[in-house]
Amino acid sequence: MTLAVPARAKLNLDLEVLSRGSDGFHQIRTRIQSVALHDLLELEPAEGRTTLKTTGLAQIEEKDNSVMKAHAALERAMGRELPTRFHLHKRIPPGAGLGGASSDAAAALRGLRTVHQLKVDLEEIAAGVGADVPFFLNGGTALAEGRGERLTRLPPESGWFAIAWPGIELLTSAVYRAWDEVQGDGPNQLTQAATRVAPQLQDFAKQLGDGWQMTGSGSAFFRRAADRSAATKAAADRDCWTSITYAVGAWV
Repeated sequence: MTLAVPARAKLNLDLEVLSRGSDGFHQIRTRIQSVALHDLLELEPAEGRTTLKTTGLAQIEEKDNSVMKAHAALERAMGRELPTRFHLHKRIPPGAGLGGASSDAAAALRGLRTVHQLKVDLEEIAAGVGADVPFFLNGGTALAEGRGERLTRLPPESGWFAIAWPGIELLTSAVYRAWDEVQGDGPNQLTQAATRVAPQLQDFAKQLGDGWQMTGSGSAFFRRAADRSAATKAAADRDCWTSITYAVGAWV
């Protein structure tokens, strides 16, 4: 049996950095919204070793891929090998603050549970793989606190969004280190830190104009739109990667 699982992107509708803990991790408060833009993960049980093929936007080394990290975490939890063939088609830009890697990991956990017919609670495993991974087990709209792992489900939102990505990959850890130096304000308090790490983002934001907001730790920006036509207009004639998408509700 081959199973296809969409790994949907997310937008941070707002993001507040509260503090930096003694453990070095930052405490945040953010409203997260899943959107229709997605990677696609196909998986099926395999005989022998686990393999991963990637296509699309980014060709990712197997050892660094979040799908393989999730697979290894689930094998440890189950205490046995789960040989699987994976094919990951990337549509979500990497290092953009859209949650692609975390969503891929959550899709892998959900898919593995199905194709290998496992009886296992994925919440704790997901939290061990990454702070955003628990959100992507269910998606929808949520308030995330702590490192992003404490979730409170919120009433579903609707609407369309234009997304623009300048082709810059940002490391989340680097942006948070910059936040320690420059702090921040506005709807996404990591924006100033992201422009410290990648100064060209400031020019990119100016070119986009009013109404655009950075998501996550960057480097993608989004703009809300009343409908598909307005989102298409907002993304038109941009000299960068763009996407038109819409809010989606929880899938579990």
